[in-house]
Amino acid sequence: MSIKDSLFNDFPSISSKQWKQKIQFDLKGADYNETLITETLEGINIKPFYHNDSFKQLDIPENDEEFKICQTIFISNDQTANFLAKDALKRGADSIQFIADKKFDFKIVLDDISNVTIYFQLLFLDKEFVFDLINFSETLKVYLNIDLIGNLVKTGNWFYNNQKDHEILKSILKKETNSSSVLGVDVSVYQNAGANTVQQVAYALAHVNEYLNFIHNNEINLVKDINFTFSIGSNYFFEIAKLRAFKYLWNLLLKEYNFNIDANLFAQPTLRNKTLYDYNVNMLRTTSESMSAILGGAHVLSNASYDTIFHKKNEFGERIARNQLIVLKEESYLKNNATVHGSYYIEELIFEIANKALKTFKEIEKSGGFVKQLFEGIIQRKINENAQKEQDLFDKGELVLLGTNMHTNLKDRMNQELEIYPFVKKKNHQTIIQPITTKRLAEKLELNRLKSE
Repeated sequence: MSIKDSLFNDFPSISSKQWKQKIQFDLKGADYNETLITETLEGINIKPFYHNDSFKQLDIPENDEEFKICQTIFISNDQTANFLAKDALKRGADSIQFIADKKFDFKIVLDDISNVTIYFQLLFLDKEFVFDLINFSETLKVYLNIDLIGNLVKTGNWFYNNQKDHEILKSILKKETNSSSVLGVDVSVYQNAGANTVQQVAYALAHVNEYLNFIHNNEINLVKDINFTFSIGSNYFFEIAKLRAFKYLWNLLLKEYNFNIDANLFAQPTLRNKTLYDYNVNMLRTTSESMSAILGGAHVLSNASYDTIFHKKNEFGERIARNQLIVLKEESYLKNNATVHGSYYIEELIFEIANKALKTFKEIEKSGGFVKQLFEGIIQRKINENAQKEQDLFDKGELVLLGTNMHTNLKDRMNQELEIYPFVKKKNHQTIIQPITTKRLAEKLELNRLKSE
């Protein structure tokens, strides 16, 4: 007899129907649905309990590898970027993300860096530069994260124009090697702008489906993996379910094309709930969000510093952020998503999110696809509608950010701390679509507090 049997064989099995009857009796006449069922902004009903005779489960591929700790570095100076990367690798990081808004000397940036995965976020599109970078980095695993649609979403414009951008992408895709991955899909912008979990999964699928159509139509057979960048919010179980629902739907989508393309999940904490006042609470938020990313099956995680919204990059903030991930991985033994499988609540959330996201994805495709809906403003409108619902809940105190709209320290002063502008900046330039703008929930409240200091 197993230990489990010896512990529980004296207790009769209780069905979900019996549990519900007991709860209804204890409610003393109060309505079960009105009292205990909570409907989320996604339209998902959260029940007071979940049971093994009623929960739904999907077949999701598990990620058995340990997640990688990534350090993100903006390239403003080539030598400095190289120094920071090597220093981070010595201190616990095992992958690096470089962000660049112009061409750089990759021989200097990557000098003496080997046997690690490198992620690039290039805020420009230059075919010859990318060709040279691919050729130079043959000994590294490199993700280039070229995302034409992501640039369109964030800036409102193509890099050049639709035709030229895709001609360049086609040329680069044909240069992809075993050690390089060309395509990236930036899903983080949708979360940081206020999209809910169902929208994020649906838009990730619709976004990447534009590329899958392009690959199929141009008979490009070299694509082996695509990097997806997700931002992770503070709704702990929903964020775990979000990543797992995406992995399930990604496999469904690939079967339609008969493709064999891996999805590499690059996760980072959201900025939407980060706060200027009582900023140390941001460390608690990023810890919870990082845990969700790990349990959801993220392959690599880049943490956000507690002061990232108002301080320039600094060694202390970066070290704390990196050490949070090291503690989760090495001391808390949260190395992958193996502990999630079989959780009734999470499994049912995955089922609900996946089904709703698939329905939304099909509606987008029937109407002409993701890019078409961007040009019609439909995607932007739907994100804005959900973002406004979240904002209303925050303004009423129903969506809580501790230290900001609950348990506020009115003696806190931040005017002298601002090294960078922490609020939405309005850009006055012509665009071909309305860009999707990221915005933090606490911005209006914080602006008012700063004025009164």
